[in-house]
Amino acid sequence: MKVPRDVTGTEVVRALRRLGFESIRQTGSHHIMRRDDKTVVVPQHKPIKPGTLRGMLDQAGVTLEAFTETL
Repeated sequence: MKVPRDVTGTEVVRALRRLGFESIRQTGSHHIMRRDDKTVVVPQHKPIKPGTLRGMLDQAGVTLEAFTETL
């Protein structure tokens, strides 16, 4: 499955909240989110580059399929 190319930072934050992450704080244009021992930094860019999105999903321990289902 390919990484979506048209996902914004706001959509990523919304999807991660549905997956159980909670927003810890926002520093500038970056949201810091946490679930258990996983921490993810989400930039508020429009759109997020595919490599950046893949790295965030790896940090979060979320599969691409689970992420795209929650979008």
